[in-house]
Amino acid sequence: MSRLGPSLSARTRLPDCPRIAKSPMVTSAFPCLAPTTVEIPSVCSPGAARSAASKSPKSPNATACRAHLNVQISVRVLRTFSRSNPRFSDSGTASSTMADLAQVLEKTISQNPSDQQLALDFLKQAGETNFPEFVRQLSLCLRANAVDFIRQAAGLQLKNALVAKEDATKQQYTARWLQLAEEVRQYVKENVMATIGTERFRPSIAAQCIAAIACTEIPNNLWPTVIDELMQNVTDAQRHANLDPESSVLLKEASLEALGYICQDLFAGAIESQSNSILNAIVRGMGKEETSNRVRLAATNAMLNSLEFTRTNFSNEMERHLIMRVVCEATQCNDGPVKVAAMQCLVRIMSLYYQYMEYYMAQALFPITLEAMKSGVDDFVLQGIEFWSNVCEEELTLNMEAEEAQEQGRTPEHVSRHYAKGALPHLIPMLTETLAHQEHADDDDDWIPSKAAGVCIMLLAQCTGDDIIGPILPFITQHFTNADWKYREAAIMAFGSIMEGPQKAKLLELVGQAIGPLITALSAPDLPVRDTAAWTIGRVCDACEELVTQPTILSPLLPALSNALTQEPRVAANVCWAISSLTKASYESACQQGTDDSGQPETYILSGVFEGMVNELLKTTDRQDAHHSNLRIAAYETLMELIKNSPKDCYPVVQRTTVTILRKLEQLLNMESSLESNSDKSQLRDLQSLLCATLQSVLRKMHQEDTIKVSDLIMRGLISIMQRCQGKDAGGVMEDALMAVSTLIEAMGSDFAKYMDAFRPFLLAGLEKVEETQVCSAAIGVITDLARAFEKNLLPLMDEIYRHLILVLQKCPDRSVQPQVLSCIGDLALAIGPEFKRFYPHAMPILVQAAQAAKISQNTEDYDLIDYIDDLRDGCLEGFTGIVQGLRCGPEEAQLLQNNVPEIIGFIHELATAVPEIRDATIAHAAGLLGDLLTTYGVMLMGLIDNEVFNGMLTKGRRSKSSKTKTLCSWVTKEMRKLKNN
Repeated sequence: MSRLGPSLSARTRLPDCPRIAKSPMVTSAFPCLAPTTVEIPSVCSPGAARSAASKSPKSPNATACRAHLNVQISVRVLRTFSRSNPRFSDSGTASSTMADLAQVLEKTISQNPSDQQLALDFLKQAGETNFPEFVRQLSLCLRANAVDFIRQAAGLQLKNALVAKEDATKQQYTARWLQLAEEVRQYVKENVMATIGTERFRPSIAAQCIAAIACTEIPNNLWPTVIDELMQNVTDAQRHANLDPESSVLLKEASLEALGYICQDLFAGAIESQSNSILNAIVRGMGKEETSNRVRLAATNAMLNSLEFTRTNFSNEMERHLIMRVVCEATQCNDGPVKVAAMQCLVRIMSLYYQYMEYYMAQALFPITLEAMKSGVDDFVLQGIEFWSNVCEEELTLNMEAEEAQEQGRTPEHVSRHYAKGALPHLIPMLTETLAHQEHADDDDDWIPSKAAGVCIMLLAQCTGDDIIGPILPFITQHFTNADWKYREAAIMAFGSIMEGPQKAKLLELVGQAIGPLITALSAPDLPVRDTAAWTIGRVCDACEELVTQPTILSPLLPALSNALTQEPRVAANVCWAISSLTKASYESACQQGTDDSGQPETYILSGVFEGMVNELLKTTDRQDAHHSNLRIAAYETLMELIKNSPKDCYPVVQRTTVTILRKLEQLLNMESSLESNSDKSQLRDLQSLLCATLQSVLRKMHQEDTIKVSDLIMRGLISIMQRCQGKDAGGVMEDALMAVSTLIEAMGSDFAKYMDAFRPFLLAGLEKVEETQVCSAAIGVITDLARAFEKNLLPLMDEIYRHLILVLQKCPDRSVQPQVLSCIGDLALAIGPEFKRFYPHAMPILVQAAQAAKISQNTEDYDLIDYIDDLRDGCLEGFTGIVQGLRCGPEEAQLLQNNVPEIIGFIHELATAVPEIRDATIAHAAGLLGDLLTTYGVMLMGLIDNEVFNGMLTKGRRSKSSKTKTLCSWVTKEMRKLKNN
């Protein structure tokens, strides 16, 4: 998917909007609607390069001499690259250039940072000066240079000229490569292909270059022979007979690496037609007949990367048997890395092709994975556990699909084979034993078998429900109070892991017996036991809220949690989560007993200790070691939950907490000027973000009149934060500050207007930060809140706001912002009502074109694209809805809108027939828009919408589990019946 450009097609000329559209012609922001334009950076002159380089060295002695030599070499290279003829007819000149380039490449891996930076700068300039000759010479250096590390450096630079992480840069690099003359691209490819198998370093840089070129060319129908060429490198027995053994291994290994990289980086559809050639090479390389484990490893990794687009092969029984045989055989290889890679293949195969696995489960997959779990080799054990975790995830998905199919009266496409349930008696003993193989000093970030076992038990519990209790309960009962801390911790972990899945009645019975020992475990001498006990109590609070909120349980539990909150950071962080779960359980229990008109209970069981809990959490945020184990974040998040789930009688504490948060914010702002180290400044910004987030929680709970009393202090603090939001890592603080402003606008309504003069520059600055998606998105959210709060009072700011929103569509490189902008346009139209007609001639073509983009054929393999299209559809529907509701009041405005009604109806028709089907929320938005159009135009609309397509969509919506979707679709159906009967 290419990066999106600006927002309107270059072919579309729009009428000027008063004081808005200074440039009525812009290019398209939506996919597949406009050609890509690539700007090539300007080139510095050699003189400028010499000037820049001469300023870099800090020493006038050896460093200066080295820099001077570098400059001389690089200038020669640049002069050569600047020639108009990209081909060198003078072989002596070519050799000289390659020698000079080699010296520059050597400096890219220099231990001297100054030398390294100079070399990289010169290479960048060389590429900008004459890109065709630059890549030619790099490929020649990769192929012909005798020095390994120079060849590797040349290959790295060549690869980096083709690949990039950022979508915009990647698209630019692709266009630059495709603009090269065919002879240049062919020359580079020939050199790179000739290099493969000749390198004496691993992994092969030539393989990476081949993959980079292939992934650029194959989607553009170029280099159709590359897959077969690589396959021949692996399978051509005659060629290998003429090579020495090491060269044969190198050629096969590097070719398989290249195939693996290509499979990893391309969408399945791009090379699915060549899956047979790919598998032919991979199966040959994986087979036990292959004597080199290096080749088998490269082939097995390539198999792992190719599994996405071997669906056709897996649907063929003979081919599936062959693939499964070589993968299963590879799990028995005597080489550890090959075994692990083969197990990774089985894990992935189970996720992708569950429906085909019944034939292999009993005779191969079950014994292989159990053997892996028993092996004692961590990497192998992890893959064995991961296999069964994947089985559980697949079966959970299949169970949900079966329930949905039953509700809809249809047969599910695939059904669960209940492998997890059948394997329980064999898996649980191994998993619980693995739980007990942890160490005191295990790093929280290390993924080790004991952690994987805990996750697998959780998934097994969710998948098998009550069936897990029988196999696991003996281990829990035997070791819950074991003197050996490892087994005690394992038993507590196992208990916490089954808190989701079994029926609540079963869990209540178990928890009733275990809660006492769990509370005692919070003061155990061993850190891991206390840590896991705190986590398990949190799980218990989530699962059995009616039990933990009983006074007899709370009486010992609350003091134990309070004491544990002062323990080591990892324990305290889990205690925070337990408190958060407990307060939610208590609030829900109180709500069930009755609430007032605002939906809040008068009191709850924690009211007596609420202020103490708030104060203890605030103390925790100030701990010197609170940066460990994310304790400070956990404490603030728990404080937010406590405030969010507070009843009416705790409101005075919420008010005092607001003052405390503002005081903390002021202290941080005063402290900022005295900080010098980047680490301290970064921690300060993190704290500011947390305080802004906490401020949002208290503002949502406060009464409007009380918010207004402290609003001056709040805005003063937030504006001070936004004034200081400079530098690379300040975006997160700016985002949180803008979100806090949004919450204040919600709380104050139109009274926020008094701050607009001071706040406006920061709002516009946020919209202009198009490279910082989260900041830009938060600023758009503020505009939505302003529209709802100010309504027609937003008119004085409307021109400026609208112009900035259009600039976001034009310039923001992240397409995810576009649906939000479209929805925001609808909010603005709804806010200012008929006054939006000034903007209508400019805004409606944007929405119509976005709707056209949202109808493009979807590649179901590209899930990011599907999510984007879904969001784009919702954004269009919300934009249309706001405009319809805003303009339908007057006859003139309704007539203006009527011209676009057929396009809007056509868009909804496309959604109703879309494949795959639109999501539930989109049906709700579409139904709401249909209802608004019916209300506005009445019987005039019936000829367009009274048909099988629209009725089918509404019928589906009426059966939805979502009350909103069901209500809207029922309303539209009734409106249609009324119009038909009249």
